[in-house]
Amino acid sequence: MSNIILIGYMGCGKSTIGKKLSYAVRKPYVDTDKLIETKEKKTISTIFSEQGEEAFREMETACIKSLFAQKQEHVIAVGGGLPLRSQNRALLKKLGTVIYLRAKPETIYERLKTDTTRPLLQCADPKEKISQMLLQRAPVYEEAAAYVVDVDNKSFEQIIKEIKEKTDETISH
Repeated sequence: MSNIILIGYMGCGKSTIGKKLSYAVRKPYVDTDKLIETKEKKTISTIFSEQGEEAFREMETACIKSLFAQKQEHVIAVGGGLPLRSQNRALLKKLGTVIYLRAKPETIYERLKTDTTRPLLQCADPKEKISQMLLQRAPVYEEAAAYVVDVDNKSFEQIIKEIKEKTDETISH
């Protein structure tokens, strides 16, 4: 399967780039967080507060497994924490070409500083939290990804062009 799967920390642009990329490569766009919200009839924030992070992580794994039943290829954006489970990283690699959209902590903070819908950033020092979480997650994202695309100071067009070039390489070899 040649799904294109976008991973990375929250605010790196997975959803926005995923939607634009889906048009560019003519594949439908899927967002695992949106699939979970639709299935559960609750927001991610509500799931976190009512059922906890572990229950949400179980839902993410089930969501990834359900995508194997799809016959059509997609552009898939996954939640920032989904690749943290080794089981999920293995599933993602089988599902398609994994692209890590890498952004600096400063970029992410600027994008998310007014966003109150991110449960993991509702804390006293979100800038520090972003830096700490990125330190922990970056090696995991890198391990999961076939390719890394840096998104800082690039236009959507530049990022999409880079992704297309990288994914065409894997498809043609």
